[in-house]
Amino acid sequence: MALQLSFAEASATGPRAENQDALRSVTPAPALAASKGCLFAIADGVSQCADGGLAAQSTLQALALDYYATPETWGVAQALDRLLIAQNRWLQANGGGQPLLTTVSALVMRGRRFTLAHVGDCRVYRWHADSLQRISEDHVWEQQGMQHVLKRALGLDQHLVLDFLDGELREGECFVLLSDGVWSTLGDTAIAAILRDQPGLDSAADTLVNAAHRAGSQDNASALLVRVDALGEANIGDALIHLQQWPLPPPLKPGQAFEGWQIQGVAAQSQQSLLYRVVDSQGQTWLLKTLPTRLEEDPQAAQALLSEEWFLKRVAGRHFPEIHGCLQRQHLYYVMREYSGQTLAQLFQQSGPLPLAQWQEIAERLLRAVGLLHRRQIFHRDIKPDNLHLGNDGELRLLDFGLAYCPGLSEDAPATLPGTPSYLAPESFGGVPPSAQQDLYALGVTLYFLLTGHFPYGEIEAFQRPRFGVPVSAGRYRPDVPHWLAHSLERGIAADPQQRFETAEEWLLVLEKGERRSLSVRPRPLLEREPLKVWRTMALVALLGNLVLLFLLFHR
Repeated sequence: MALQLSFAEASATGPRAENQDALRSVTPAPALAASKGCLFAIADGVSQCADGGLAAQSTLQALALDYYATPETWGVAQALDRLLIAQNRWLQANGGGQPLLTTVSALVMRGRRFTLAHVGDCRVYRWHADSLQRISEDHVWEQQGMQHVLKRALGLDQHLVLDFLDGELREGECFVLLSDGVWSTLGDTAIAAILRDQPGLDSAADTLVNAAHRAGSQDNASALLVRVDALGEANIGDALIHLQQWPLPPPLKPGQAFEGWQIQGVAAQSQQSLLYRVVDSQGQTWLLKTLPTRLEEDPQAAQALLSEEWFLKRVAGRHFPEIHGCLQRQHLYYVMREYSGQTLAQLFQQSGPLPLAQWQEIAERLLRAVGLLHRRQIFHRDIKPDNLHLGNDGELRLLDFGLAYCPGLSEDAPATLPGTPSYLAPESFGGVPPSAQQDLYALGVTLYFLLTGHFPYGEIEAFQRPRFGVPVSAGRYRPDVPHWLAHSLERGIAADPQQRFETAEEWLLVLEKGERRSLSVRPRPLLEREPLKVWRTMALVALLGNLVLLFLLFHR
């Protein structure tokens, strides 16, 4: 079920000529609301400065537009922090020599949780079961006579410091966002009385604003009320917070029923994961992935498992395994569909290097899948034939997101090198953070191996500190490879990341253009492919011919 909210707002100028308060409520389409949440914000421009109304309005407009454009892999707090810091710089640069100042309180509600970003002296309350709880701090000076002077605000200082609060939502509760023109005049007791007497959100918002001005408020007065009508489903952010509350599944045996699944047995097991084959109530086969018992007290392994599930949900589509919703889940695991077929590593082991036409089709599909990942700002970090599955349904799927990385959710890459050394980009050995170019390098090595059966720089062992010279051209092993295709591979596996393709889409375009030129072109002449060998051979033949002629001349 999606998070269901009701909200109402009211704002009045009062004795002042201009309303410098601003309110904003954004409830996007269900898919975007599930991933980014609903945004509610209040801002109060500082009237003694250049243009408080402009500061407040521009800040909420920037939030409403830019928050939903931030990468979906960013956390809520990270997105709000970056956007408000950028807005702080804009306010400082656009005051015409005078400061543009505003307070702001931004509330994002998503799934079963909320995140509050706050600076200044607007107030945010939680109203539940006739109890009023203030959850924001007033950033004002405490000295006598200075209680209305801000010590923190947007645009005030070069380095903005925001307050953040994250918590669980409660069904039926109401969040109350008020400008100081309301709360400083009414006080908490009167605010609670109004909320108690006015159960309707619209009437409550109007009453709060009108009561403040009747009580003598000389400031603009604004109120924004948001009620939680029904909680939504938890997402990965919620799950990561509750890691310690989710135990590992107990050892599961064939025939056992577990949280709606029928266990068939262990499908695979490694040091890092445990995979069970399970069947749902409709008889469909799935794979349940969890951690081995030895990692039961390892929060990083637990976070990686849940992050892997979240990544796969974010890139749902034909190129990736389908993830099950698992509504009854009470343990640390996730479930993905099992597909019949084989990995490309198994296919290579059976048949050797791929035929050129099949290789071309696989290359294009793989580039489309990786391009989709990178557009979501997700880096796989373990692309290799073992993690590419060719299903009997004809689909190529990218598997195993256990090492996947994205800015915002994966804050720090591990110190140890992930993945298989032969597929790791040269710069990763020097500690360079994960990037799209590293994925493209691994993709290039994968395609090179499937085409030739060799590694472009030779096989690399885990203990080695490799050196990367000039890669061997794929045409050396496969005379049927067109020159343009060999060149594209050389660019994909270039040791210098600046010489590689910038995006998967750029590489895909090269392959598609080359395909139109046809892969059925005749092999390049030997002189073009191996000029040195040809000239050496011709020189040797010429030398032998001259020796024969000399022999015949002297023995007449």
